[in-house]
Amino acid sequence: MHEPIDLPADAPVMTLPNTALFPQALLPLYIFEPRYRRMLADALNGNRLFAVAGLDPVRAEEPDQIEPSFPVVGLGVIRACHENADGTSNLVLQGVARVRCRAILSEEPYRRCAIEVLATAPGALVTELRRQRMALIHQLDELRELGGPISTDAMRFLRTLREPETFLDVAAFTLCHDVLEKQRLLEELDTAARYTRFLRHLRAESSQLRLARKLQGPLRDDQIMRN
Repeated sequence: MHEPIDLPADAPVMTLPNTALFPQALLPLYIFEPRYRRMLADALNGNRLFAVAGLDPVRAEEPDQIEPSFPVVGLGVIRACHENADGTSNLVLQGVARVRCRAILSEEPYRRCAIEVLATAPGALVTELRRQRMALIHQLDELRELGGPISTDAMRFLRTLREPETFLDVAAFTLCHDVLEKQRLLEELDTAARYTRFLRHLRAESSQLRLARKLQGPLRDDQIMRN
């Protein structure tokens, strides 16, 4: 769980589709747009912080919306950055906090928003959170055995994360492939409830894979159209 920490009252915001940055997660980024080059330069000369907001696909369809984002976003710190010869950059951003974008302060030369740091609550005793952590590990192992897109290396790394909330956030960032569900997990501030939600999502994925395997029968993947 995380208490409120001393962070700025406003921050630059990069809006990206299909992205939700969680605390402690590492997000590699390639910076090439002029506005974000300027943002990166300013961040490196300042506190090295900027937020990554997920693009809201529903509001993006509205004609009067310009890069509408979800209100709850991830604030991150630049951990490493390499500038390329052509002026583009590759960097690694590490999530440090969930924040709410309260208002857009400016759009030029890049978006800057007033932010509110969001504190999470455990929602259960530490012993229960540890039990949920083990349940999530078992569910991920089951999903991987069913053919889900979970690598051995990812599971090996996740097992090294002993703190329940850090484990949950990094697992959700890495292994939740449903973008809207990932955003909902980012927005859930009750850690126990976030475990419950992610477990429910993964169990549904496992059920779908079991059904697909049953329908496929003995056919190989390249023979499935014959079934």
